[in-house]
Amino acid sequence: MTPLAPLLEAFFSERLLRQRRVSPHTVAAYRDAFRLLLGFAEKYISKAPSTLLLADIDAPLVGAFLDHLEKERGNGVRTRNARLAAIHSFFRFAAGREPAHAGLIQRALAIPQKRFDRDLVAFLTTDEVDALLAVPDTTTRLGRRDHALLLLAIQTGLRLAEFTGLRVEDLVLGTGAHVRCHGKGRKERCTPLSRATARVLRTWIAECGSTGSDLVFRSLRRTRISHDAVERLVAKYAHLAGKACPSITRKNVTPHVLRHTTAVQLLEAGVDRAVIALWLGHEQVETTQIYLDADLAMKERALARTAPTGSRPGRFRPKDSLLAFLEGL
Repeated sequence: MTPLAPLLEAFFSERLLRQRRVSPHTVAAYRDAFRLLLGFAEKYISKAPSTLLLADIDAPLVGAFLDHLEKERGNGVRTRNARLAAIHSFFRFAAGREPAHAGLIQRALAIPQKRFDRDLVAFLTTDEVDALLAVPDTTTRLGRRDHALLLLAIQTGLRLAEFTGLRVEDLVLGTGAHVRCHGKGRKERCTPLSRATARVLRTWIAECGSTGSDLVFRSLRRTRISHDAVERLVAKYAHLAGKACPSITRKNVTPHVLRHTTAVQLLEAGVDRAVIALWLGHEQVETTQIYLDADLAMKERALARTAPTGSRPGRFRPKDSLLAFLEGL
């Protein structure tokens, strides 16, 4: 009989924090997954979390928990899969610690991720970007801050947590201007800055008198800007930009949409996918494929290059009755 509590504590303290050194965001996500799982198990089998055994967290219970997330909590498939990923990670850790429970562990690991429809990523066109950047009132200090923030986000594609945590010492604004950041997975990367972006950032930092470890973008209370505040800021300016560019009002503009915009702009400029993956800090080059799928203009240019000259439109109609049946399926 293997108690669950010491094994779960070792998973967090040894595997996640000491061995893998995962980010605080990952720890929080895994913590929330197990808080929900243990709370569900307490009701499902009437045992307090501290008294649960590893054998209690079997495949049927995990499956019932996942159904509970979708049907009773109203979570989407992505959230369901994220919770399952945390559970799978724990069971892979448990496999090395408790070989006697190999059967139970393998059955839990066999629970598959659920497939879902993937929407095309949203991004802004050049006109929409221009309209968005024109909105902040640069005659005010707050407007200059917001303009610099939006410009940096669109030009670099930094993640929300990356540019809200950016410090002056992370910027090189002279020759070879670039920004350094520690991104997802604790990977450090450098992203080049255009002359216009570097000039705006130099002006903003000089105005603030910031140096060294000071944050580049601060709230009115001179603290780090919260993620919610940035999301509201972006949404507000996108709404105002709709007066000059109505097409932007049909999009849900978020900080991550600005990151998508960077990727699509690079693709349209002919930058190789491997370079874009490095630019954005993607773990795999294949991740960049979603931007290729989203860019209709690029597909139209490809069609223009490949369409036979003088071809007549029409659909192939097979003459054979069996082929016609198969074609109609």
